[in-house]
Amino acid sequence: MVGFDQSVCSSFEEGLRREWLETNGLGGFAFSTIAGLNTRRYHGLLVAATQPPVGRMVLLSKLEETVTVDGQVFELSANEYPETIHPRGFEFLREFRLDPFPTFVFETGGVRIMKTVFMIQGENTVVVQYERVGPLTGRTVELKVCPLIAFRDFHGLTRENAKLNRKVGIEPRMAVISPYYGLPALYLAHNALEVGAEGAWFRNFQYRVERERGLEFAEDLFNPCSLHFELEAGPAAVIASILRKDVASVGALREAEIRRRESVVAQAPAPDEITQILTNAADQFIVAREAGKTVMAGYPWFSDWGRDTMISLPGLTLPSLRFDVARGMLRTFAHSVSQGMIPNRFPDAGEAPEYNTVDATLWFFEAARAYLAATHDSNFVREELYNVLADIVAWHVRGTRYNIRVDADGLLNAGAEGVQLTWMDAKVGDRVITPRQGKPVEIQALWYNALCVMADLAEEFEDAHGRKQYSTMAGLARWSFNQAFWREDAGCLCDVIDGTAGAEFARDLSMRPNQILAVSLHYTMLTKERAERLVEVVHGQLLTPVGLRTLAASDPQYRGRYTGGPAERDAAYHQGTVWPWLLGPFVTAYLRVHESSDTALQQAAEWLEPLETYLMKEGVGQIPEIFEGDAPHRACGCPAQAWSVAELLRARAEITSGAG
Repeated sequence: MVGFDQSVCSSFEEGLRREWLETNGLGGFAFSTIAGLNTRRYHGLLVAATQPPVGRMVLLSKLEETVTVDGQVFELSANEYPETIHPRGFEFLREFRLDPFPTFVFETGGVRIMKTVFMIQGENTVVVQYERVGPLTGRTVELKVCPLIAFRDFHGLTRENAKLNRKVGIEPRMAVISPYYGLPALYLAHNALEVGAEGAWFRNFQYRVERERGLEFAEDLFNPCSLHFELEAGPAAVIASILRKDVASVGALREAEIRRRESVVAQAPAPDEITQILTNAADQFIVAREAGKTVMAGYPWFSDWGRDTMISLPGLTLPSLRFDVARGMLRTFAHSVSQGMIPNRFPDAGEAPEYNTVDATLWFFEAARAYLAATHDSNFVREELYNVLADIVAWHVRGTRYNIRVDADGLLNAGAEGVQLTWMDAKVGDRVITPRQGKPVEIQALWYNALCVMADLAEEFEDAHGRKQYSTMAGLARWSFNQAFWREDAGCLCDVIDGTAGAEFARDLSMRPNQILAVSLHYTMLTKERAERLVEVVHGQLLTPVGLRTLAASDPQYRGRYTGGPAERDAAYHQGTVWPWLLGPFVTAYLRVHESSDTALQQAAEWLEPLETYLMKEGVGQIPEIFEGDAPHRACGCPAQAWSVAELLRARAEITSGAG
């Protein structure tokens, strides 16, 4: 169980650093700090996915809570206004834990009050409960709860305005809030003794993380009503939803959600606490898209990305035997293939998918291979994937978007001026930060892997022509790759070979982690001796306690800090910033070249320990998108990232199976 005592909970800085996350399987979420103070525009108690898994809106920002014990008033909330923090409810917080959902224990006037927050799977619904802990000994304990609403796109901010409808529909055990025409109503089911009509704006909330990111950071929130409870009469409950809910169902909803989470954790590939927490974290990224499943790339601001889904699929689903979920993801993206490409991104506003990546489609082959290896479900692969995969290869041979095509040397060329097609995709204005037009190293590794996967499938499905074609293509790619990419003097690979038509042969010698995929993928083009040398070089120049740097610290372009506004941060995004997901491929590559010896397994497990410690001590059960390149490697970027969790879980499972 992830938990923190008073030494962390009552500390302002410690509480702000730690963020908790609840999700609903639709793309919606509840998200804030354990201090109860919102530091991001994305923090909110009900962020609803109005067009699942996107169309996300912050409907209910937070609840302001005031407890009165025998006439003495204590405010449990916390907010930042210009030059002040008020109130300071975290000073009464004695404990926070995930048990299994966010649980806060406050002590006010000698009385302990426990608050729990959880979302309902498959609904844009959040449940908040308050109950006393221990005997009251005759004391009077009253609770006042004031909802603060935003009703905005989760990327935006709300300011005081005259368009807001202040009227609240008061019904038995229900308050109905409809502040703006065309937006969903917010239903507050409750067991309060009294509902007060407040109708007041709270102005100038300050979101310090947004300020640090160089973005607008001030917001006004509206308080439409107040709910009044007497805790000596029993627990207080509020169900905030875009659906009408009955407050009498709180107990049943809670028990059903506990059972669901227990069933998720029961599927963990190992019984240890870290694996169980990672399995629960993985579940938060798996969401519905129409009739299938997809992966939210990261919370709070990413949607479902094709690249992230395919990289994450093996770790999120296969170790925990969630084969139906994996099958649903593969089916979702197979149905979305266009001109031999899967979508890179489904936009948040529901527009047409974006097809602007070269690697997402190639990761699709590896995800399908991993699924088949784990399930032996050849019928699904034959009936729903094989023809799609074959068509993808055909499109790549004859050429598709952005000059993606197989060259005469059998390698895959890709790119157009001003477009970033690989995972190193940062761009500032019209300037691509890491231009990798031509033949990037990991694209060749993925292409060769895809051809070998197809050769195997063709053999299994008795497609003799396909078997010969894919094997021949793979052989040519392997020969050309070793000739063009290997750096004998450095014992590693080039990052990119210039593939521009008519250009003089040029090689990008930047020391980057992309080359590790040439060893970690199921099929490798390198000899054992070359693979060993490459892994050792990556180990020496790129490995940190929390992942691989995206650029060696010795490079003049290296950026060790991830700070400033969007332009400054994007300029550092792949120029030294550490990505924890890359630790997964590195561990796999290391174990491969050392044949999973006992010593190698022990070393690999030790490399994972800092991330596991972060999971428990800093990440509140999640792993972030990135860390700074310079020590002490401050966590930054998205606080919860799918492939960070997936690759840590997959690597742990690989170590466990190797040890077994």
